Amino acid sequence: MDAPLTRRAIFAQAWPIMLGQATIPLVGLVDTAVIGRTGDTVALAGVALGATVINFVFWSFGFLRMGVTGLTAQAHGAGDDGEVAALLARGVAMGLGFGVALLALQVVLIPAAFAILAGGADIDRAARAFVSARFLSAPALLGVYAINGWLLGLGRTREALAIQIVANLANIALDVLFVWHFHWGVRGVGLGTAAADWIAFVSGIAIVARQLGAKGRAGLWRAGLFGATVMRRLIAVNADIMIRTVALLVMFTWFANAGARLGATQLAANQVLMQFVSISAFVLDGFCFTAESRIGQAIGAGSRERFWRAMRLTGEFCLAAAAVFALVVAVGGGAMVDALVASADVRHAAYALVPLVALVPLIGVPAWLLDGVFIGATEGRALRNAAILSTAAYIATDLLLRPFGATGLWLALIAGYGYRAAALGAFLPALAARITVANRASAA
Repeated sequence: MDAPLTRRAIFAQAWPIMLGQATIPLVGLVDTAVIGRTGDTVALAGVALGATVINFVFWSFGFLRMGVTGLTAQAHGAGDDGEVAALLARGVAMGLGFGVALLALQVVLIPAAFAILAGGADIDRAARAFVSARFLSAPALLGVYAINGWLLGLGRTREALAIQIVANLANIALDVLFVWHFHWGVRGVGLGTAAADWIAFVSGIAIVARQLGAKGRAGLWRAGLFGATVMRRLIAVNADIMIRTVALLVMFTWFANAGARLGATQLAANQVLMQFVSISAFVLDGFCFTAESRIGQAIGAGSRERFWRAMRLTGEFCLAAAAVFALVVAVGGGAMVDALVASADVRHAAYALVPLVALVPLIGVPAWLLDGVFIGATEGRALRNAAILSTAAYIATDLLLRPFGATGLWLALIAGYGYRAAALGAFLPALAARITVANRASAA
């Protein structure tokens, strides 16, 4: 029996995701801090550029998390336990397969990425060392995407939290060991994070095996588990989400590359400030992921009333949390920059942009919430079209604001969030209408 749709139930489901999601940016934050405290600006800029490449490549497969969440939630809402278990097996198998393919293709992907990005010889050298090390964990990380998606679809947020905690404790320990003890520099940061990804994958497999139980594990090997029909459905749902993710990654890669054109100091400052954005976005995702699960279950059950109530309750929490984050960054952003960076030049470049960074949670939260709604509904086409439109509008805005330097860069990014929320909002009435039609059909 699903938990009731109350504020207490929403918060109980969301807080483990919030805590777990808060630890995801710790990967970038720890990588940044471990190198940043060495005082090597080129190395810090190399991590920033390398992280952009990794985020683009790996998060292109973020559909493994998002698609599995929506499909699992809908199967759970419909009471199809066999399909719930099968979705886990299919998702993990796809993640491992895609990860192995990335390992094989890195000899092409890495040179292609750095042929496009504008880092400069020294920064590129550092970034390549980081990226080549991170690629070693591609199968594990993509497998974890699927595992987390399955757990979130079921509302098993505490188990998802456990995986994140294991991964980030391992990342912190290994980064410090490899960089500060063995002095492996940027490559050490990448190796530490890659090893932590494998530890997270093994932990995740153990957690979901226990969650399934003996009966569920036995049922995974039923006939037709990887049949053409079910795999085509999974791929079709995920294809549009993949295009959506790539479009958004183009936006953030454009942002990073635009920062690189302003020099190593500004690129390093942007890397530090983006950690604040990442932390706020990932923590707010606690409520957005809860929306995915609740929306998917409402659609699986054919309940328009539950759909609107889930959206309203999660939206209330999202707006309140966004206001808190905006205040924290506005008041304490300078002190947080000081804690992360030793370079005076990078600090001063970051200080000037803190007021703009504080606006990101407030402007971004409608886009993040609507993402959750449409992912839970597995409305990949709307997600795809909104992402393409908003990314194109963002790029045009960035080009117009180029004369304003770093300020224009951040204003364009803020506008990009607004464009995405507006585009998704335009698709919302049609989604609600389809649920209404489904309800009338079931009533008839």
